[in-house]
Amino acid sequence: MDKKSNTKPSLGKGLTAIFSDNEYSVISANSSARIKSDANTHIRVDAIEVNPGQPRVDFNEAALEELAQSIRTYGLIQPITVRPIENGRYQLISGERRWRASKMAGLVEIPAFVRSVDEVLSIQMALVENIQRADLNAIEIAISYKRLLEECDLTQEQLCEKVGKNKTTVVNYLRLLKLSKEVQIAVRDNQISMGHARCIVGFEDFDIQNQMLQKIVSEGLSVRETESLAKRIAGEIKPKKKVRIKLSDELLRFRSELAKKVNAPVSISRDLSGKGKISISFKSDAELKALMDILGQ
Repeated sequence: MDKKSNTKPSLGKGLTAIFSDNEYSVISANSSARIKSDANTHIRVDAIEVNPGQPRVDFNEAALEELAQSIRTYGLIQPITVRPIENGRYQLISGERRWRASKMAGLVEIPAFVRSVDEVLSIQMALVENIQRADLNAIEIAISYKRLLEECDLTQEQLCEKVGKNKTTVVNYLRLLKLSKEVQIAVRDNQISMGHARCIVGFEDFDIQNQMLQKIVSEGLSVRETESLAKRIAGEIKPKKKVRIKLSDELLRFRSELAKKVNAPVSISRDLSGKGKISISFKSDAELKALMDILGQ
């Protein structure tokens, strides 16, 4: 049965910090469904659209059917939250799982809170609500954190406060997005744990990540064994030597002219990517002061 749950202190302020029940607007509607709830109104199921900013992408069909059966028996107890858009239609802010299950149950109308919010706040509310779900997988949480940072323009500190997590936890989730697609799918599908993923993400090379994934899954490695594997791999990887290219005549002339101007040794180096650096050497505070005076002109 889909029961209305109490706000958990460990989850932080969450949706409660964004809006309170007495701020919802009320619209007139008649309900033909056999539902008892504390919603402001009832809305036709077919008048509701999914929020394109909804972070939840995977829905377990068996779990949805189980919820649908509960809704057929008891009705939808916990209202969804929507915002009005246009032509008498509404967009989901939170409660997509309940909405989908209600459609499966054959309900015509469902209880809803109606809230007028701007686009950014709508996305923020949906993300925060979904992050607080126990069954959201680690990759969905990571994507939600990233979107709260980027689309809602939150700082990491603000994000931590909203989701009730410390900075280390948030950073560990965000690092999952540096994993290859194959490894992210494995995390999403619970083939490997967050502990395994943290070992893998230490390597930027996707080929190495995927090879580690294959070994972890095929050999059933524990997190501790994966940590040992990561250390062995790190020891075998030799840092790539930067190949320096020969300076052009133009750069050689420039180096000579600059050395004369600053009255100090100058070196210029470049690599194959085109990146490089210019260094000016000095031997004492007096020489440094002289350089600062010259370059500050």
